[in-house]
Amino acid sequence: MTLPANLPARFRAAAERFAEELKANFASSIPAQPEDQLKSPVRDLLDAAASNVMTRTEAQLYEIGGRPDIGVSVRDALCGHVELKAPGIGARTSRYRGRDKEQWEKFKALPNILYTDATEWALYRSGLQQPAEEPIVIRFDDLIECGAAALNDNALARLHTLLVDFLSWEPIVPTTAPALAAMLAPLCRLLRTDVLVAVKREESALRRLCDEIRDYLFPHATDAQFADIYAQTLTYALLLARLSGEIDLTAAHAADRLDSGHGLLAQTLRVLTQAAARAEIEMPVALLERVIGAVDPESLSRRGDPWLYFYEDFLAAYDPKLRKNYGVYYTPQQVIGCQIALVSELLTDRFNKPLTFADEDVIFLDPGAGTAAYPLAAVESALRRVEERLGAGAIGAMASRCAENLYAFEILVGPYAVGHLRLTKIFTDAGATLPSEGINMYLTDTLESPHTEPPQPPLFADRLTNEQRGARRVKEQVPVFVCMGNPPYYREQEDERERGKWVRFGDRNVPNEPPILEDFLRPAREAGAGGHLLNVYNLYVYFWRWTLWKMFENPRAAGCGIISFITASSYLRGPGFVGMRQKMREAFDELWILDLEGDNLGARKTENVFAIQTPVCIAVGVRYGREKTNPLARTRYSRISGTREEKLERLAEIRSFENLQWRECFAGTRHAVASSTGKLEHISITYRYFSMAAFRCSMEEKLAHRSDETGLD
Repeated sequence: MTLPANLPARFRAAAERFAEELKANFASSIPAQPEDQLKSPVRDLLDAAASNVMTRTEAQLYEIGGRPDIGVSVRDALCGHVELKAPGIGARTSRYRGRDKEQWEKFKALPNILYTDATEWALYRSGLQQPAEEPIVIRFDDLIECGAAALNDNALARLHTLLVDFLSWEPIVPTTAPALAAMLAPLCRLLRTDVLVAVKREESALRRLCDEIRDYLFPHATDAQFADIYAQTLTYALLLARLSGEIDLTAAHAADRLDSGHGLLAQTLRVLTQAAARAEIEMPVALLERVIGAVDPESLSRRGDPWLYFYEDFLAAYDPKLRKNYGVYYTPQQVIGCQIALVSELLTDRFNKPLTFADEDVIFLDPGAGTAAYPLAAVESALRRVEERLGAGAIGAMASRCAENLYAFEILVGPYAVGHLRLTKIFTDAGATLPSEGINMYLTDTLESPHTEPPQPPLFADRLTNEQRGARRVKEQVPVFVCMGNPPYYREQEDERERGKWVRFGDRNVPNEPPILEDFLRPAREAGAGGHLLNVYNLYVYFWRWTLWKMFENPRAAGCGIISFITASSYLRGPGFVGMRQKMREAFDELWILDLEGDNLGARKTENVFAIQTPVCIAVGVRYGREKTNPLARTRYSRISGTREEKLERLAEIRSFENLQWRECFAGTRHAVASSTGKLEHISITYRYFSMAAFRCSMEEKLAHRSDETGLD
């Protein structure tokens, strides 16, 4: 029989040996695992299909359906994996059930995996069968029974083509940030799964590492949270190193590259990829190195700021539930621009700071910075003012001042890494001299105690604990003048009692000192509204309470300054929030509320500027000195209605408080009266009242106030 022209004789001979070996092996009566009998013959066949092929069998982990049976490298670069099935199972994953189907749900994240039961062969790339234009399966009927006699030359030629395609795999280079996020998310999820399995084995190196990380950095982290921290840290550290110019991308080289400017990530990467720990998760780590190593930084940077919404895209593909739990919904630029403009006006007109965020002593903090959208916008706005007033020659020096005075906190390592990248770039592009320890962005939980010293770590983890010490110093000692951002919103469930940390529970080693959240809770209890307090246990409320403490109550606070947050607007209404509203009016001299609506669940549905169901509002509060000018803040209210596009267009036009029509809310002294039940009644913000207290009137009059032209309900 004439062989197809593209079928090498070497491969034909190897295929015949493969078939005969399987025939003899499966004819034996000795009990054995069917998949194990395929390992050696398949490895030999791969070796015959191309040169410089190296294969390595993977240890099985049946808790998660196993690792791929064979890892394959070509010229010392990871190429892909082979998953073996018992003859008769087939290679068509769409037909799998039970454990095989569960296993495929994990393995389909792999960018290049070959499935075979010896008689059927199929190549999958990130869950898709390849090549799409050819038949899905290459099949050899009766191979086990008949050996080489069952080989069909045409099918054998197609198998050779398939194996060469498999062995020639190169990562697809994404040219957009969303495509990169979509590519990295399943690989990061794969790593997280393997880490979690390893952590659950008491004798594993990753188990010991998890315990150490928990002891010194994240005392409340579960095994699943550690696995997530590990996977995202490694993924984003590798990505940041590649974007910083690393060509030969390995974890070790990435750590060396990140030492300058991103020291925490560099040291964390070294800690997490110690030899013993890495050996337990080699497959997903090597895959990430190969895939991220193919990223072209220049092609991404040609598209403006590719990282603006990168982490939101990544988290939506990686773990939508995690995204929801951490409230990761990035702020439209029009919203940020509006807040920056209003705060800049206050800095200029009320505090004589014409350079706004670049002025001396304007210490800026975003306590939930994400990928640093607010700090970046503040710096960009300030440097434009510097150029207008002082000329381009002053930009470098003022950018250096901004770098010294700008602080940011972030709890998730993914956005932390992206934020580090973006802030470093804007400062270096402006000619700034960075602080000696790098930019002041800290990987920390804002809500952890500002007073508790982190424990002394092992020597290798010094850099990690120094980060916590630095964050604690900022929380306790740095006199912040402007606090801005979009804190996360997430209402705690009954079984999630750790999110509020120090704000909700106080320092556990100081039992007689009530937590600062109590100031938000006590007035509602006293007014008989304690049953409504469940709504107050929300991340955004904790951030508001922490920021008021940081800005105005901490003994080392500046005692004056500006806060501007966009958050859920539930605190404007409802009896449970009466204490929060009261504390805000007591803290500020003036307060502006810009209601953006966005309730997609209530009777009067309105479009939201975010992709969420919860209505939101912007608040801008200012205090002019340690001694207040007004016992209770003079409060103003405005609202923007319309479609999402109309709201964003309107926000983009706002450059001053004068661009909005403000309605004066109740600005006098505190009023509290008893209702017919003898309990204090507290009314929501309306045309006249910022719900500071109730007013004496009938229920009909209250309803009239609540349905007046402001439209609040």
